[in-house]
Amino acid sequence: MGHAGFGQSGSDIVCAAISILVINTLNSIEELAKEEIITESDEKEGYLECHFPNKINEKTKLFMDSLVMGLKGIEQNYGKQKKAFSKEKRYFELIIKEV
Repeated sequence: MGHAGFGQSGSDIVCAAISILVINTLNSIEELAKEEIITESDEKEGYLECHFPNKINEKTKLFMDSLVMGLKGIEQNYGKQKKAFSKEKRYFELIIKEV
């Protein structure tokens, strides 16, 4: 939810990396794991939510674990940055919520 704010809109590498990971994961789950997904999104606000109406299969679990691994890597490398002569700035925070 939200935009990373790492760079200017249209050239924010953190936002782009997160978007690519998430969209590719959801597409893979639909196509390769044959899972039904209900999504709600607002590109302008940087919001994406997905729900699985049925119990997820093992392929889907693997895809989701891979997504979390990729997002954690981005968070470690770009989540917080300290710029010269300024405070540390948080660009995004990964919050995982299983329901």
